[in-house]
Amino acid sequence: MRMRATLGAVVGALALSALVAPAAQADEVHGDTTISNVVVNGGSAVVVGTTAKKTITVSFTAKDNSGVKWAQAILYHGANIDSADSGAVANSSDGRATCTVVNATTSTCKSTFDMDPNANLIDAVAGGWKVWALAQGKDADYVQKDNAKTFSVERLSKLTVNASPEPVKKGKTVTVTGKLSRANWDDNAYHGYTAQSVKLQFRKKTSSTYTTIKTIKSDSSGNLKTTTTATVDGYFRYSFAGTSTTPAVNASGDYVDVQ
Repeated sequence: MRMRATLGAVVGALALSALVAPAAQADEVHGDTTISNVVVNGGSAVVVGTTAKKTITVSFTAKDNSGVKWAQAILYHGANIDSADSGAVANSSDGRATCTVVNATTSTCKSTFDMDPNANLIDAVAGGWKVWALAQGKDADYVQKDNAKTFSVERLSKLTVNASPEPVKKGKTVTVTGKLSRANWDDNAYHGYTAQSVKLQFRKKTSSTYTTIKTIKSDSSGNLKTTTTATVDGYFRYSFAGTSTTPAVNASGDYVDVQ
């Protein structure tokens, strides 16, 4: 209940923040104002764990032949900002971006936003998010984009591995166990990520490259277990390619001495 109440407050803040802009429909342009070069979190997915908030930067270029008066960005999850089920308003006192003049017509604008599993993140909103953006020129021209940029907000993943026995005789069986888990934003804990394809990989002691031995699936608790044959000294690891809501992750290699 606390989480959903907070989300409701965030969505309400999006609506209130949007009121500072001229009334406009999605992607409406009046005059020659433009928004371009939108970059979220340096171009990387936003990956958040179970409790600590992540502060990200959104930057963009705004242009108008009379100069840029002000600009604003809002982050949201949903089909459009009016139906958003979560979002983030800039950390500035008025919700607007800080714009730095490049020349008479161009400014670079930046805002920071908090992505917080204790506020605006629940499991249901992992995945694709959008940037709503607006810029106004000094001559009252403006541009408003409902989807100026898409980006991904993902639940932090963890992956472990253990190969045994250690040491092992050449030609004998090595059992490799592990677990794939990811952040749950509903209860602020890590839970097993079930039914996911994970690669078992091996790297010879004398090599820097891992080779895939086989692919298995995590069980109903996120656990991993398989066997292989010991041939030479080296490192075993599990490797997960990631999904639209969860980033890729590799376990640290576990060394096995083959005698």
